[in-house]
Amino acid sequence: MRTQVAIIGAGPAGLLLGQLLYKAGIDNIIIEQRSADYVLGRIRAGVLEQVTVDLLKQAGADKRMNEEGLPHDGIELLFKGQRHRINLHDLTGGKRVMVYGQTEVTRDLMAVRAEEGLTTVYEASNVQPVAFESAKPKVRYEKDGQVHEIECDFIAGCDGFHGICRASAPQDKIKTFEKVYPFGWLGLLSDTPPVSHELIYANTERGFALCSQRSATRSRYYLQVPLTDKVEDWSDEAFWEELKKRLDPEARANLVTGPSLEKSIAPLRSFVTEPMRFGRMFLAGDAAHIVPPTGAKGLNLAASDVGYLSQAFTEYYKDNSEAGIDRYSEQCLRRVWKAERFSWWMTSMLHNFPNEGEFNTKVQEAELDYIVNSVAGSTSLAENYVGLPLV
Repeated sequence: MRTQVAIIGAGPAGLLLGQLLYKAGIDNIIIEQRSADYVLGRIRAGVLEQVTVDLLKQAGADKRMNEEGLPHDGIELLFKGQRHRINLHDLTGGKRVMVYGQTEVTRDLMAVRAEEGLTTVYEASNVQPVAFESAKPKVRYEKDGQVHEIECDFIAGCDGFHGICRASAPQDKIKTFEKVYPFGWLGLLSDTPPVSHELIYANTERGFALCSQRSATRSRYYLQVPLTDKVEDWSDEAFWEELKKRLDPEARANLVTGPSLEKSIAPLRSFVTEPMRFGRMFLAGDAAHIVPPTGAKGLNLAASDVGYLSQAFTEYYKDNSEAGIDRYSEQCLRRVWKAERFSWWMTSMLHNFPNEGEFNTKVQEAELDYIVNSVAGSTSLAENYVGLPLV
């Protein structure tokens, strides 16, 4: 087989890139190790920046999002028992975020790709990017007992943190940066109305909590838990009781509980790979970086990566220019590190850190008090939360 861009990974990053390239007239094939049902079964993010919304529109995959997504103009910070609203819309000149689950984004991108009859190879095993430092890269994989090879001009590594693309990069040319946090998030998804119209980020003596949502009838809640905890340790009843203890009286009274649809514990880490380009192979999304979910940046960073990458490939094929390709890594990393800083800051400000003591708690409270009572502090949080525009 022959294509212009071979994309490894059929998560939202790979699917969005494929659709953006198709709209630009650039041929592409997506190769995915897992099944389509497995990809759709991953429960992830749900807050989309304006950049991500705009890219989905450009890809022609925004119809259902516009009908079912929930635009949010603010968030609430809960500390010392009281909630304080950050007006994202007013503080950023009219910007907002869209609450729409990553599973639904993936489903929509799969649907438009299928409608266009574009090639996605699911359940491919032993996927390998080959000769990507040469002018003739290839992707090799096994399917139905046969070895297949795709010749291409470029490889896009959108295969996640545990994928083969970053692992295939020359070890003497790659550098990684990592910070692992001493706690995890216990998440519960339920078909219950959200406790609040807007997200609530809670700093409490018992630990962090987040009240989020996927729709007007589906809620997503998180609790900070020790890394030693197991999902089996937490019954639905125990989760709801602990969440109530971390909420203010009004939210506690409004909370509707119900059986969990999904429950899991995710460790928190910050991770960045430099560079994000190796010859004719480009890393994007979780293959290149991980952020703590506190700042709602993971999916949005993946979208901005493929936004830059689609622009770069379009310049190459339309204008015969490699300028975008050459600056891809630098452009992405500048944005990535800003998102890493914001996510680290939000995480540091809102969570209980073992062995940090009361001094750290008082500093957190002072920081939160400054943010909610300072236009400059609120604006800084708001600008970072809604996301920076693509340059």
